[in-house]
Amino acid sequence: MAGFENYAQDTKDIELEIERKGIALGIDWTNEDAVRALAREALDFAGAAEKDKALDTNHLDYARLARLELFGLAGLMLRTMQESASAAGFESHGGDAWKAFARALWAEKKLRQPG
Repeated sequence: MAGFENYAQDTKDIELEIERKGIALGIDWTNEDAVRALAREALDFAGAAEKDKALDTNHLDYARLARLELFGLAGLMLRTMQESASAAGFESHGGDAWKAFARALWAEKKLRQPG
């Protein structure tokens, strides 16, 4: 059984960070094609994580770092949605950026599922 979780506050915090990363990366959350491309990249990230071990620590690529943080936030976003629905019995979701990214992630994931 889950302990006390403040899903509303978690949702607001995650949404704010998603919006901040979107601003840093120049993401237009209303551009469905761009958000779908970002979702594809996020879903492909697990395989690409090995490449990041070789990043030059003397030269930080802040855009790459923001993108990686955004992908981590996507994981938190989806986990929060799942946990609030299963453990607390209600759906949890954020604002426009959250919804656009979540829709794109679910759509891209669905395309990858066999038959």
